Amino acid sequence: MNKSKLFKLIVSIALPLSLGAVAGIFTAQSVPEWYATLIRPSFNPPNWIFGPVWTSLYILMGISLFIIWKEKATRGRDRAILSFMLQLLLNFGWSFIFFYFHLIGFALVEIILLWISIVMTMILFHKIKPIAAYINIPYLLWVSFATILNASYYLLNRS
Repeated sequence: MNKSKLFKLIVSIALPLSLGAVAGIFTAQSVPEWYATLIRPSFNPPNWIFGPVWTSLYILMGISLFIIWKEKATRGRDRAILSFMLQLLLNFGWSFIFFYFHLIGFALVEIILLWISIVMTMILFHKIKPIAAYINIPYLLWVSFATILNASYYLLNRS
């Protein structure tokens, strides 16, 4: 692998991992304080599972970005990367909206937008390199579950 591709691989994986780490640092204090006081849905996973799942998903997201980024620069590739960045920004923002600002209803709207942006990114990635889209299937499934979980928290804790 040449230096340019190695650089792109490192940046592609480091970007989602770094944003996830920053979001985790800024929202971690809400977990034992505010989040622990919420009525939880019966299917809520244990808190310890979120770190390993998100770390794995961020790595997969980074690999998919690398697969696209290393392709020849075209309008389609640039649009796909822009879509990826948009969904990454929405992913980053959700943690703050839900955990830091405690806006469960607004977080639900935001995570639906995140889900749509993931689908759009996968469609654009598929046009360039189908494997880059397929790598994001676990991410889409997890965010689908997280959307249901967010909706459940909203319904159980409205007042």
